[in-house]
Amino acid sequence: MDRVQKFAVASIGVGCVVLGLKYAAYHVTGSIALYSDALESIINVVTAVAALIAVRTSAKPADTNHPYGHEKAEYFAAVLEGVLIGLAALSILREAYFAVINPKPLDAPWQGLLINGIASVINAAWCWVLVRSGRQHRSPALLADARHLLTDVITSVGVLVGVFLVAVTGWLVLDPLVGALAALWILWSGWRLLKESVGGLMDEAVPADTLARIRDLIRSNAEGAIEAHDLRTRLAGRRTFVDFHLVVPGGMSVTQAHDICDRIEQALRSEVKDALITIHVEPENKAKHSGIVVL
Repeated sequence: MDRVQKFAVASIGVGCVVLGLKYAAYHVTGSIALYSDALESIINVVTAVAALIAVRTSAKPADTNHPYGHEKAEYFAAVLEGVLIGLAALSILREAYFAVINPKPLDAPWQGLLINGIASVINAAWCWVLVRSGRQHRSPALLADARHLLTDVITSVGVLVGVFLVAVTGWLVLDPLVGALAALWILWSGWRLLKESVGGLMDEAVPADTLARIRDLIRSNAEGAIEAHDLRTRLAGRRTFVDFHLVVPGGMSVTQAHDICDRIEQALRSEVKDALITIHVEPENKAKHSGIVVL
């Protein structure tokens, strides 16, 4: 089991602990706002399990049916998380509507605030760990999990403020209103996550700064070639795909052209982790006099 999978397993454990605490906070208070927080924690646990399955699947080596690997499995987990976030938000809005119509006083609000606060601190700490790990290992599933936890932390802060105001002022309608605002925030975060995950499934190119660096590396390590054109990139989980055409002098030997390709590939892999590079070598009459000019 690699480090990414270990973090995914740990997320399930942390999610269960936080879920237990937040449900306890809702149970002792009956607060709709705290209910919204607890419901989102259920989604955290479900999506942590989905993230683990996706990470384990993406770690499998390429095979006959999947010659380019299984890295895109992580995007499916992120899409699932976005959908579940949306469903949770709609459920919270439903409960908030009925609570506005028939508001009820909170039971033991201070005890609930304390329990929920402890859960939120645990969530915030684990979110920070997941962000660092997800960026380090370039894992969409871990980053999606971290983004959801960050949303959960922000939601929890708003919920705690709302329940505190209800306890201080006695305005019962504040509780479902805070829950509804939390639901709208959750719904927005789910939409953003869906959009980014679908982008990964649609083979989006690398970010502009990464593309510029790839172009510079090709140009500075292609000495002996004439130009490189038709550069294409795409992301698939932790894998970055790079392919382009390299134009060399017509009289150059296969060995010389191969040495140039090796030099470029080594330079790209030193800066673009988990890169899969394909270079199509062409003679000088195929030059387009565009793209990356070497000479």
